Order: sequence, then structure tokens, then C-alpha cells
Amino acid sequence: MKNPFALALDVQRRTWEGAAEFAEKSGVAPDRAETLNEVEVGQTPSEVVYEENKLELLHYEPRTDEQHDVPILVTYALINKPYILDLQPDRSVIKTLLEEGFDVYMIDWNEPSELDRSLTLDDYVSRYIDNCVDVVRERSGQDSINILGYCMGGTMSVMYASLFPEKVRNLGLMAAGLCFDDTGGVLELWGGDEFYDPETVTETFDNVPAGFLDVGFALMDPVANNVTKYVRFYDNVEDEDFVENFARMEAWLSDGIDVAGKTYEQFIRDIYQGNKLYENELYLDGTHVDLENIDMPVLNIVAEYDHLIPPAASKPFNEKVASEDTTVMEFATGHIGMSVSSRSHAELWPDVSEWFEQRSNGEVSAEPEEPEPAEADAALAEDAVADETGAEDLTDGGSAVEVDSGSIGDDETAGEAAESDAELDAATDSLGDDPSESEIVERSDDDVQEEPAEPGELTVDEDVADELVEEDLGDDEDDLTDLSGVGRAYAEDLHEAGIRRFDQLAAADAEALAERTGIAESRIEDWIEQVADR
Repeated sequence: MKNPFALALDVQRRTWEGAAEFAEKSGVAPDRAETLNEVEVGQTPSEVVYEENKLELLHYEPRTDEQHDVPILVTYALINKPYILDLQPDRSVIKTLLEEGFDVYMIDWNEPSELDRSLTLDDYVSRYIDNCVDVVRERSGQDSINILGYCMGGTMSVMYASLFPEKVRNLGLMAAGLCFDDTGGVLELWGGDEFYDPETVTETFDNVPAGFLDVGFALMDPVANNVTKYVRFYDNVEDEDFVENFARMEAWLSDGIDVAGKTYEQFIRDIYQGNKLYENELYLDGTHVDLENIDMPVLNIVAEYDHLIPPAASKPFNEKVASEDTTVMEFATGHIGMSVSSRSHAELWPDVSEWFEQRSNGEVSAEPEEPEPAEADAALAEDAVADETGAEDLTDGGSAVEVDSGSIGDDETAGEAAESDAELDAATDSLGDDPSESEIVERSDDDVQEEPAEPGELTVDEDVADELVEEDLGDDEDDLTDLSGVGRAYAEDLHEAGIRRFDQLAAADAEALAERTGIAESRIEDWIEQVADR
């Protein structure tokens, strides 16, 4: 039998320890309250490059000297702010993609007004997303781009890829709701047509309030959302990093946005209740969203413990599309964890980046035939110039650029081919009018490899290449991408404004150049300062 005096003393000891712990935690409470109020989110630098109605298209500053050929447009859901993908510097999907060399854009839908109640899925997909895609295509000089859609944004991205397949190079989906046929999801059960009438909600509110949606999401796991997380906060209140992370997540959760009434009705009726997207029966404004049109590479990123969009609501989709290049990445995390957890950034996102990288760089697809000696010498001279000027290998009379296993050469228009040929002609003008093979051989005689090259391995001595380029092209243009913050897209904007050399940029008026290019004046001033310091 336990000594009653010892029991009393033990109770007293634990009481004093609890009081001491409370006092210690209370001491840091003012500092932690300040952290909760002042925490920052979405800190990766960006600028708005396009606006329409409430929508803003963000373009993020590059973080590498060179970017992959094909940019990424991130499309998030309509019910929350998209900075969950850029919640904090060390757990930012946007920052990770930038550091992997991607040119990144993201749509910020912002909140619809009462006048936007009649906006439909077709407005969001065929108008808003399409306009943003066209802006990114124009700025990047690419006919098609990568799209990465998260949650409801992934569902809309699938619709877009079906309707405009020629504009989508690769389609990435994160926790996207695509299949709703007894998948085990609570939202699918609650949203069933025998239980739920979306028109009743929109008739009451017009646009569906963010607070109404928040209550529903919180009730999916009421103990975790209303009790457990606050207990954990109390237990870790002395840990400033934990409090900062907690504050950022709470800021995002409380920053919901309303959903346009008509779009909400369509999404519940057609996607959740009718399962029309998965059954290939969905129409937007009379146009069939045909999954057979989705023939580009598809990456389906699935969270194993996702209670909003369980794996069964995403994974079967890959079997419904026409693409022969489909991938599922299933990771042991939740719906939000895939974008904010440290494990996701350490283990999942490197794989995602590699998947996009393999499909976002142009590669020479055709293996050249082994040339005759004289032809090899001529090819060396032409390749030296083409490599330095950025011209594609058009010596076979057409484009030979390939992305993954599908060549884009067949899709090149006659005008584009002519333009590329003209660039190559301009680069080789100084070789003389219609130079003979012997003349070219004479100029490059010392530069031929001693041993015959294997197909695809033809090389040129770098010193000779530099000499040829200097002789043929002169010194009329600087590589503006050498400046910090100037990627290929910005360099092209500056070229169009007549800025091709560092001295021209140094002499430019920042305000006037900003008006001509649409680039932020502060950014141009920074570049001018960099040029002055060179």
C-alpha cells in the first residue's frame, strides 16, 4: 500500500511543477503574441505581370542564372489564397522550383465580388486560365508551357489541358479532385445529391462565404482542428520556430476567400455529385472536356493521408487519359503537408522537380548521319557559330528539337522555320556569299577532331569557336542574363526595347524603360547599378 503522505507530497510536487511551467510559459506569452501578429507569408519576390477582373498573375524573380526552357504556371484552388505554396522561406514550393531553375508564375484569383456571382467554370478555365497561359507563352517564347494545379486548381487544370492541349507541355496535379465514385472521402459523402443541395446555399448567400466553407472543413476532424492543435501550441509556446510555423498556418487558414456562386453549383453538381469529369461526360459552355485530348505527360502527386482528396479520388485518373507518359507520386503526408512539411521538401519535391526538368529542356532528337570528311569540316564551322548564337541545329533543313520522346519539329510553322533559318543565315553572313565547301574547309582545317566523331558527339575546340563568333558576329551584344535577376524572358523584353548591351542599359532612363517593357522600375534601377559596378 502506497504511503498516503508520499501520495500527498507527489500531488503537491506535480502542482508546483505545473505552476512553474505555467509561469515560465506566461513569461514568453507577450513575445509569442507579437510573433503571431507580425509573422510574414508569401515572401518570395514577385511582380504582377497581368490583371483581369480580380485576378493577378504573379511572376517570381529567378534564383538561378539560367532557367529551363519551359516555364511553370501554378494554378491554385478558388477557396484559399495561393501563398500556401510559398508559406515560409524554408518550406516554399515556389522557392524550390525557382532554385531548381524554373521560371515560375502563379495565379492569385483574389475574392470575387457580388457582381461575379454568375462566373462559371468556363469563365475560369477558358477565359482566365487561358489568358494567363497566353501571357506566359508570350513572355517565355514557348508555344506550350508546364501547368501545376493544386486541389481544385488541379481539377480546373485538367479541364484546361483537355480544351487547349496544344498549349500544355506537361501537366502536374497536386491532390486534385478528379474521381468521385465511393472513394471514401468525407466531402464526397457530405456532398452527395441525397444530402446536399448547392443551390440552397447560393440562393442564400449568392457567393459562397469563406466562413461557411471553413466550418465544413473544420468539422471533418473537429478534435484535431479545435482542440489538439491548441494543446500542441501551448506545449510548444517556448519554441519560437514552432510558433512562427503555427502563426503562418493560422494566417492562411483564416485568409479564405468566397467562391463565385455559379461556379460552386457547377463544381458540386458536375464534379462531386455527377462525377462527369472522370466519366468523360463534362461539358463547359457546350464544349466537351474530352480526356482523350490529354496526350501530354501527366504527373499525379497524391497525399497518402489526405482526408480532403483521398488517393482514390486522384490515382485512377491516369488510366482515363490518352497520354502514354503518366506518373503517380504518392507521399506519406496530408493535403496541406505536401506543400509545407519539411519531409515533403526534402524527399518529394526533388523528384517532382526532376520530373518537370526532364520534360522542360529542348534536346536534339535526330542523330546525324556520319558525315564525309569535307562535310564534317563544314559542319564544324557552322556548329561553332550556331552554338554561340543560340540557333538550333537546322543544318538538316528543319527543326530537330525534341522534348522527351515527342518531337516538336512537326509542329513548327513555316514562318517559325523561316525565322530560324534567317537567324542562322545572319550568323554565318561573314563567311561570304554562298561560300564553297573548300572555303569553309580551309577556315576550319585545323579544328577537325583527330578521330572521326560518333553520331551526336561532334565537337569544336572552344577557342576556335570563340574566334569564329568574334569574327563573324562582332561584339554588338552583351549577355544581359549575366546580371542578377535577369532571366531569358527579361532579356528578351530589354532586347525589344533596344537594350542589347551593358552600356545601353547603363545610359537608359529607368522610368522610361519601365514604361516600355512593363518591368518594375525598381528592378531596372538595380540592373543599372549592377552594370555601373562591372
